[in-house]
Amino acid sequence: MTEQIYNIDAYKREIKSTIVEIIEDYFIVDKTIFFPGGGGQPNDFGLIKADKDSFEINRVNWQKGKIAHFLSKSDLSKLRVGDEIICILDWERRYKLMRTHTSLHILCGVIWRDYQAAVTGGNMEPLKGRMDFEFPSLSAEFTEEIETKINIEVQKDRQITVDFLPREEAFKIPDLIRTKVNLLPESLKTIRTININGLDLQADGGTHLSSTSRVGYIKIIGHESKGKINKRIRISVQD
Repeated sequence: MTEQIYNIDAYKREIKSTIVEIIEDYFIVDKTIFFPGGGGQPNDFGLIKADKDSFEINRVNWQKGKIAHFLSKSDLSKLRVGDEIICILDWERRYKLMRTHTSLHILCGVIWRDYQAAVTGGNMEPLKGRMDFEFPSLSAEFTEEIETKINIEVQKDRQITVDFLPREEAFKIPDLIRTKVNLLPESLKTIRTININGLDLQADGGTHLSSTSRVGYIKIIGHESKGKINKRIRISVQD
């Protein structure tokens, strides 16, 4: 199993890794800083360096339970099992995604706390995201109220911490799963949690900031109906 450095230190930008397997058009390393995508957060981009060669990494995902780093076959032919490489994260892009993901958790935390609306979906790209909630109606005035509340939480500079809990212990936490459907597979025995202290505690696999004040400003840029009780809120993360 590849050691997932991004899971414990989202601010790590560069590491040395060793290639342990090469399969068709991707390779496996002993440890990685590249997030492979999931939960609405896209995979990381970056570079790897091997001796004098540099290769762009823009596709990373899970393949048969392993984190696969993809290259063209011509580039991959230059690598060998056992090679030590340097992994360098596209930090600017990652940090934008961290700001966005944390913003969506702040949004989710406020809406759950104040309106008890469950999440029915979500997605993000750097500095933009959307989240769907079980609301019967949603107005411009209501979204203005939400925008004010979420930015108060940003200004409170709430600390954000990561923890890993045995499944049985994790599911004793009230409201750990905020989505309408529990998407965590039964095979997952250790649950990673993201805690925006005093606001939001959820099971989550993505990368986040260390405190809410690092977000900037969360602007609600639109809302729309996606069904009878399914309403979408779109956000932009600004400086």
